Amino acid sequence: MKKTILYLLLIPFGLFSCKDDDESTPTPDVKNELSGDISTEVTLDPNIEYKLTGSLLVVEGGKLRIPAGTVIKAEKGFNKYILVEQGGQIFVNGTADKPVKITSAEANPKQGDWGGLIINGKARLSGPAGKVTTGTTEINPSVIYGGDNDSDNSGVLEYLILEYTGAKSSADIEHNGLTLNGVGSGTKIENIYIPYGSDDAVEWFGGSVNVKNLLVVDSDDDMFDVTQGWTGTLDNAYGVWKSGYTSTEGDPRGAELDGNLDGNTPGDVNQSDFILKNITIVNESDFEMQDAVKVRRGAKATISNLLVKGGSTTDLIDLTDGKGNGNAGTVIDYNFADVVIKGQEVKNPDNADITKNSAATGANTSVFGWTGYKF
Repeated sequence: MKKTILYLLLIPFGLFSCKDDDESTPTPDVKNELSGDISTEVTLDPNIEYKLTGSLLVVEGGKLRIPAGTVIKAEKGFNKYILVEQGGQIFVNGTADKPVKITSAEANPKQGDWGGLIINGKARLSGPAGKVTTGTTEINPSVIYGGDNDSDNSGVLEYLILEYTGAKSSADIEHNGLTLNGVGSGTKIENIYIPYGSDDAVEWFGGSVNVKNLLVVDSDDDMFDVTQGWTGTLDNAYGVWKSGYTSTEGDPRGAELDGNLDGNTPGDVNQSDFILKNITIVNESDFEMQDAVKVRRGAKATISNLLVKGGSTTDLIDLTDGKGNGNAGTVIDYNFADVVIKGQEVKNPDNADITKNSAATGANTSVFGWTGYKF
């Protein structure tokens, strides 16, 4: 990979000092631009507002630490993103009263202003039997992800806001808010807020990482997207399209859940076999949702305490697809309220265990108070 220059908004210890008779420490002129490669351990300063001026890559051996209260504003453009490569780590240590925010630097920010956060791990992907499978990062095919270490540790994300993400270079090459490529279960991801992003809010490309307490608002495409053999758990997630929402995508869904990548390798082993629990999908807009939940292409989903609310949808729960139906071992426990269903409530040709449960209440929204979002 071509190396670029890294500008860090840091004041290294010992770089600035004052004479014994100085009454105060002088304020240094410190740059605040972030781009290039991080190959050592770097800690940002929460008292400085950073600007992301290019791609920021945490390469093998690098550690990026982002303390509570840090704000990073990304310049507009497809190449403004943060990518944690295999062997690199990121530690976002926000708190409920001081979350970390990565957002657009534009005066009038919009969906798709900047790239988003991508993490590449060494956990398993779906693929041929007897072979360790790797994939290439959609936005940079020279960077790989995947492997055979399901407990791989790419760091920690806690109390993180990712705003106005999803920049694209074409219809087939675009960022999500948070992209998890083969990320292992040793990685901790909890309390994440992704508002106003293009493409998907979160997409899991294989791996085994778990995510807890996820709030998504007005994703342009899917709220929650799974593919290529993910085997983790999403616990307590709330996705909503607000009044006035519209989409530039052809088939936006609440959850789009695939077993193998794009349905092109139906004979893969290690296809997606995951848990979603305590999930709410809400449509407050006039836009018709393609499906609230689509399980397809060999995916085996275990979904409990699912609540779908409001608006209209083509189908509520659909396990059919031209490239392969969802795995018949799928189990879904769901409820819905005030939803206009234009197609079918459940499309389940292979008799998976799909049960309506009037007691299902969905996500616990009280844990999202730190975001400021009004439910």
